[in-house]
Amino acid sequence: MSDAAKPEQDGPSPDRLNRAKFRAWHRGTREADFMIGGYFDQRHAEWVEQELTWFEALLDEDDVDIMAWALGVQPPPQRFEGPMMDALQRLDYIYIHK
Repeated sequence: MSDAAKPEQDGPSPDRLNRAKFRAWHRGTREADFMIGGYFDQRHAEWVEQELTWFEALLDEDDVDIMAWALGVQPPPQRFEGPMMDALQRLDYIYIHK
């Protein structure tokens, strides 16, 4: 089978990951950048298409809502419940490059 005829890899495209990383790290407040961008940095390497799609939908939400769901102040909407939100809620340390 030629390279052109081979199916694409199962993981998300590098372009989508780069866009998501940019959006995760440019939220508008440093607190949201650290939480959402740090979550991306820690978790994205293991994501498949469905998980990146979930994260992209999360990025469309307001920062105050995402942070409230992550901190457990408010329950997340049902569409965001599951293992990825659980991982965001367990995020307790983010290394910040100086």
